Amino acid sequence: MRLIKVIADSGHLDTLASIARQYDIVDSWQGAAGEDGRIMFHMLVSDVKRQSVVDALQNVLGSSETARIIIQPVDAVLPRPAAPVEKGKKVTAAGSQTREELYDKIARGAVLDSTFILLVCLSTVVASVGMLEANVAVIVGAMVIAPLLGPNIAFAFATSLGDRVLMWRAIRTNAAGVGMTLLMSIVTGRIWQGSLDNAEIMLRTDVGLAGVVLALASGAAAVLSLITGLSSALVGVMVAVALLPPAATLGMMLGGGQFSAATGAALLLAVNVVCINLSAKLMFLFKGVKPRTWLEKTQARQSVAIYITVWIVLLTLLIIAIVLRHRVLA
Repeated sequence: MRLIKVIADSGHLDTLASIARQYDIVDSWQGAAGEDGRIMFHMLVSDVKRQSVVDALQNVLGSSETARIIIQPVDAVLPRPAAPVEKGKKVTAAGSQTREELYDKIARGAVLDSTFILLVCLSTVVASVGMLEANVAVIVGAMVIAPLLGPNIAFAFATSLGDRVLMWRAIRTNAAGVGMTLLMSIVTGRIWQGSLDNAEIMLRTDVGLAGVVLALASGAAAVLSLITGLSSALVGVMVAVALLPPAATLGMMLGGGQFSAATGAALLLAVNVVCINLSAKLMFLFKGVKPRTWLEKTQARQSVAIYITVWIVLLTLLIIAIVLRHRVLA
């Protein structure tokens, strides 16, 4: 359940009240008009009707420069309202978040700033040290930091909405993160005097078909945890389908001149990236995450078709490469 606060000109009061009645929300009330002539209209909205109400409000207030729509979480309401039912309509599942809430949360992972770069650098150091020392606990710590997961989820989300600005921002952030990881790990591989063939490093120089299935399932689980707000589940996803350890392994193997092992690490990294993007996109599609207006939906359909086709082709090529590599090494 959410509390939606609408700040708008008093002339919109009747329209806001009409929306509240149309969607049969839990409760609504209004505040006194301020000196600027605007009012505060409150709506207590259930999860299943939240997206529909927000869309209706945007249709009415989208052109108003003075209107504001604020969505706040509600921990509990007493007395407890009865669970709403809408027959014949596809509604948002209970516990899921609106498109706008998801955008605010997911777009943060695509911001290329000093914090993101610092997280990439720190997690690269942690992952490299953990693998060089064969310390599983330290490697898991680097997985949980997981700065590279955010841009990939943001890219899948952007294609669902046809948002080219967020799409390119996610690509730029992801490229910068992977590039920084490779640069640091290549330097580490060149200056490291010890062996690069311990169990933890070699584990990330190979990938099989089971790894493909794991990456697909983990990418879908990541999106599902975001949509439903179960952030605790996201930690397990970060560990299950980590991107930074194979990227660091790739860099260290290149720096150490072990190009065959580097090829395996590159395949693992590529499989994880492709599977996360493909399964994330399919999950967004399955959960009905789409643009609000007809024009945006038309543009999004085009990008969705291209997006899914490209990732399926890439995954097919990667699976062929994995099979061929295993035959050569057998």
